[in-house]
Amino acid sequence: MMKNGADSQFSILNSQSIKEGALFVADAHYPHHGDAFLDLLKRMDRGEITASQLFLMGDIFDLLFDCGEYIRSFSAEAIALLQKLSERIEIHYFEGNHDFRLKNIFPNINVYFRKMQPITMQWDGRSVGLSHGDRYDAGIGYEIFTYVLRDSPLLCLLKPWEKPLLDREMKRLGTKKICRSYQGFEAKVRRILSHYPDSVDLVIEGHFHQGRQIGKYISLPSLACQGEIGVVRGKSIDFVALEALRV
Repeated sequence: MMKNGADSQFSILNSQSIKEGALFVADAHYPHHGDAFLDLLKRMDRGEITASQLFLMGDIFDLLFDCGEYIRSFSAEAIALLQKLSERIEIHYFEGNHDFRLKNIFPNINVYFRKMQPITMQWDGRSVGLSHGDRYDAGIGYEIFTYVLRDSPLLCLLKPWEKPLLDREMKRLGTKKICRSYQGFEAKVRRILSHYPDSVDLVIEGHFHQGRQIGKYISLPSLACQGEIGVVRGKSIDFVALEALRV
């Protein structure tokens, strides 16, 4: 049973399709947790890896938002490559809790902020709900926190102090442990699925760093933790180690 009166939201992208050979990347947390995402972009730019579409499912960057150039400086090479690739590849970016307010940074990318998520696309005759993963079952404290970050003008109002604040936050994020087991994940999935309409055949999300499928729920692997991305092959998404990807 669908809740929250979100019926109209789920038809936004019904005309769009997930294509064979699409790549799904989630939770790379670049630049603090390895260079896997940067390596992927470089290989795509050189033509060593091809994709019909690129789905970026949130928390690709450990911290990125549009409030000045300084925050971009931490990930400048990856941003430039992604901007370049967006001129020739269809890219869908689902903002996460670490990367948001991205439309001005990536004008050629289909960017979906949190309030737009989840959206649906078609895949092999099935309706698929797509989201970063932090939209439902998050708790009131998290909702307040994410409003302050994403929807209020607070971050930009702090611009005169951005350098020391961002230096401190980036240092903290660089030491944060993000790879761990998740107890009770099956119950979490049931609660999340209760917010999706019955007409959705599959749900694809990141955020939880799991790399598992539970029923119709696909929890994508974290590129930072499992070192894998999702590759659309036929009617399934295969989790593939980055080093195993070929043209």
